Amino acid sequence: MLLKQPLIASDDLVQYLDDPALILVDCRFELADSEAGERAYNRDHIPGARYMHLERDLSGPVKKHGGRHPLPNLERFSERLGAIGIDASKSVVAYDDQGGAMAARFWWMLRYLGHEQVAVLDGGYQAWKARGYPVTNHLPRPEPVVFSPRKHALAQLVHMEEVREGSSLLIDSRDPERFQGKKEPIDAKAGHIPRAVNRFWKKNLTEDGYWKHPDELKKEWAFVSERESPIVYCGSGVTACANLLSLQLAGIQQARLYIGSWSDWISYEENLVEVDQ
Repeated sequence: MLLKQPLIASDDLVQYLDDPALILVDCRFELADSEAGERAYNRDHIPGARYMHLERDLSGPVKKHGGRHPLPNLERFSERLGAIGIDASKSVVAYDDQGGAMAARFWWMLRYLGHEQVAVLDGGYQAWKARGYPVTNHLPRPEPVVFSPRKHALAQLVHMEEVREGSSLLIDSRDPERFQGKKEPIDAKAGHIPRAVNRFWKKNLTEDGYWKHPDELKKEWAFVSERESPIVYCGSGVTACANLLSLQLAGIQQARLYIGSWSDWISYEENLVEVDQ
């Protein structure tokens, strides 16, 4: 199975369910209940799918700095990928039921480690079930392999110092009220990083939960030059990945992730915070 785009439709994916070169990864997760996603996976999932937990697998321990969802130890994460059967010979499709945000984090992480044969299921698990495609509660027993990362294969990760000292376009992926500082239900401070512009990640989706057509996304991202290397952030480096996927769909390949995002930025008392009046 060869993935040519960062998205795949349910109608296309179903044709490859029996392909041994395909690995499916279920990334469902809820911030308000960190075990809800895995419970949902255990109830039913796409046949053959393995589960990846946002906080146990796709994030590392929270410290004073680094944000709420820092990158995990990449050696251990690579071992985890190998344990569920992912190596260079596999194509990987990730899905969730949160508009693709959690799956996009996994998509970004694999690409960061040099594995480009990865895509997100368009419309997520809801679309799969709505089409009447098979689900199961059977838990697969993957055959372990060795995942060999090519660390930093893409120069798409930045840290706080580059954000503070640089002049790159900053794109805040949170909802407008959090960006403006009108509300902050999660983090200790409200507002946004000075000079940032707001592009709520859910604007990438249609009303029925599918990703917009690349032509439409290209128009909506017209304020970003194709030669530009913008820095994208959110609250903790998760939903920003949905904007990174959207930017790629729009033909903008050089966007980068501020992995610690807003929760890391405000952990430094000297960093300025901007609130819209």
